[in-house]
Amino acid sequence: MRADRLVSLVLLLRQHGRLSAAALARELEVSTRTVLRDIEALSAAGVPVYAERGRHGGFALLPGFRTELTGLNHDEALALLVAGSRRGAQAFGLGSALASAMLKVVDALPESYRDTAAGAAERLLIDPETDLLSRRPAAEEVPDAVVAEVLRAVVAGRRLRIHYVAADQAPQWRTVDPVGLVTVRDRGYLLATRSGADRTYRLSRILAAEELAEPAQRPDRVDLDRTWQERSTRFRTGGDQVAVLVRVDPARREDLVGTALAVRAEAADPDGWLRLEVTFQDPRHAEWALWQLTTNAEALAPQWLRDSLRDRAAAVAARYGVPS
Repeated sequence: MRADRLVSLVLLLRQHGRLSAAALARELEVSTRTVLRDIEALSAAGVPVYAERGRHGGFALLPGFRTELTGLNHDEALALLVAGSRRGAQAFGLGSALASAMLKVVDALPESYRDTAAGAAERLLIDPETDLLSRRPAAEEVPDAVVAEVLRAVVAGRRLRIHYVAADQAPQWRTVDPVGLVTVRDRGYLLATRSGADRTYRLSRILAAEELAEPAQRPDRVDLDRTWQERSTRFRTGGDQVAVLVRVDPARREDLVGTALAVRAEAADPDGWLRLEVTFQDPRHAEWALWQLTTNAEALAPQWLRDSLRDRAAAVAARYGVPS
């Protein structure tokens, strides 16, 4: 704890220029005597802290003194800066905090790394707002107040009361034990348990949230990546899912796979097209996904899907037929 406090003391002096012992004690939540001992320890370690006497005096650092992350090499600094450009933190309401943290990282870098790392980071872009076809990702809007309340409960380990609207249902209040937060393709999810059963809630469907005083019933440690994988597997193999055998133009394979829940089998046909067995969440999902691919894909089975797509195509053809 003392090492953390000493670092915080130096950062406070860098930010404010000069602070009295009493002001430092308030910021660090320690006694004035502890602050004086810490100042002595910093001086002994070679940190140029000096005292200014008088009514407006206090402690300050010599002009030009910088803290350096001496254990951080160029590639590590670059990795931090590039990671800071990702939009995942936006889903949890941490965008401004992440930007502030990245500024502090740049400020604390050794002089030899600062300019080159920052310049290199400007040349690497992750997850831009649009792709080459100017399509925007399907980002979801979540009220800041909801995100902040959910995040507080997750971090503090307290129970959470949410006003949640599930698909095709009226909104209901539910009390859950939050496990963690996950963002996937700019969609945020709350992993929780309810009455001991695993539950996953989409953040965009939480209309209101309230952190409760009682502690959450959850393990002290969690492997969130493994938990997410397990829940994803259960989701893909349950419910009203349907398996579809489809032929698709290789140029549109990623469009098909991107909308499906899973790919169970794949092979190439003699004409170069791909034959895939994929699963969709339900019949409506399967019909929508295949319709988006127009003539670049063909559903081979089940027959009801072929019939449904044929009837839809016939209706569109009739709508745009030659007027009488």
